[in-house]
Amino acid sequence: MTAALLPTSSALYERVQRIIPPMEWPAFSGDVEAILKLKRERDAVILAHNYQTPEIFHCVADIVGDSLALARRAMEVDAGIIVLAGVHFMAETAKLLNPGKTVLIPDSGAGCSLADSITAEDVRLMRRRHPGVPVVTYVNTSAAVKAESDICCTSGNALAVVESLGVPRVMLLPDEYLAQNIAAQTDVEIIPWQGHCEVHDRFTPADIRELREAHPGVTVLAHPECPPEVVAEADFAGSTAAMSDYVRRHRPASVVLMTECSMSDNVAVDHPDVEFVRPCNLCPHMKRITLANIRTALEENRHEVTIDPLVADRARRAVERMLEV
Repeated sequence: MTAALLPTSSALYERVQRIIPPMEWPAFSGDVEAILKLKRERDAVILAHNYQTPEIFHCVADIVGDSLALARRAMEVDAGIIVLAGVHFMAETAKLLNPGKTVLIPDSGAGCSLADSITAEDVRLMRRRHPGVPVVTYVNTSAAVKAESDICCTSGNALAVVESLGVPRVMLLPDEYLAQNIAAQTDVEIIPWQGHCEVHDRFTPADIRELREAHPGVTVLAHPECPPEVVAEADFAGSTAAMSDYVRRHRPASVVLMTECSMSDNVAVDHPDVEFVRPCNLCPHMKRITLANIRTALEENRHEVTIDPLVADRARRAVERMLEV
């Protein structure tokens, strides 16, 4: 791409002008233009999760989506450098699928409460407690945990992964609520772990009832990391990709997404005719990623993600097996 073909920050602002006030844009525009230039100079692409803020998601990212989409599309990347605008386990997954590429995460402290809830030794303990039962591990885990697993899953394909194994019992780790919500949809016995996402754990059925009272007719979409009683109160439950697709297909007059609040901002950009009611639960880890540290990552090659080769080989098999389902 030549410099003349690079989009300008003003052209990109037109896309997000309903979400980002004009007075805020000058604080972003310099970094946006620098990042666009650095991506071209360094042969880099930016992968951004749906929970990233709009100035990242819509203005500098090359590939966007939920964990499953990012995992799949990471394998198609031709660029030599991948910058993962998301949390650390996502950067590890990108590295697992692209071992020969440089993978950078703009803030090495961008972790995940769910990933932190389980260790590789915990998985080994569960195997001893339930010998012969396959381990399905949510991608929201470290590479070390994935390496102890038979197969990975995301919230978007967990049911399909569980049922693909053709066994009567599986362990689905570490999200307890995802395990319970999947158990309600299958005859397979699900053995859970008591891990929770600090964002989705805060939603309650009372929140939904209050929203319905304040906004009559609102459509409620919930993420399956929410407690089962929240999912039961919702009109639809699914991954962030499934929520976005629901809005696109059904065009509800008003909608609330029971998930991280930047998701609503990003979906709203493409749906000006839909009113988005925003109960805002922020992920403090996702919000550690900013335009400024994306720019620094590209300028200074930080922070590079590395994985022990012995761990990586085993973890990669679990991720690749998921992608085959």
